[in-house]
Amino acid sequence: MNSKFDDPPVHLEINNQYFNMRSKIEPVYHIIELAEKVMQKQGVSPTKKPVRGDTDGARLSYMGLPCPNLFTGGHNYHGKYEFIPLESMEKAVGVVLEIVGMVGRSDE
Repeated sequence: MNSKFDDPPVHLEINNQYFNMRSKIEPVYHIIELAEKVMQKQGVSPTKKPVRGDTDGARLSYMGLPCPNLFTGGHNYHGKYEFIPLESMEKAVGVVLEIVGMVGRSDE
């Protein structure tokens, strides 16, 4: 770029900002197992897929709060036809509420 456009010169700075959260989740893998158990109880078939960084879960995990990404029920992510059926959102809310309830009861 600088040989073609030298006024002003082009500078490039590369910073890591998209982190893989696997190293933060593996030591507390029981949280994945809990989520799977709750999903099955709620009638949701869990599918584990690795996702790259730059998700809320990855950011929170690297800030010290291990936080795997749970489903939202969406389809066609980041595309022109992205959508989430209401029923899927309701299932996601049910899963989160049950996880919170189970974790809250286990601390008593």
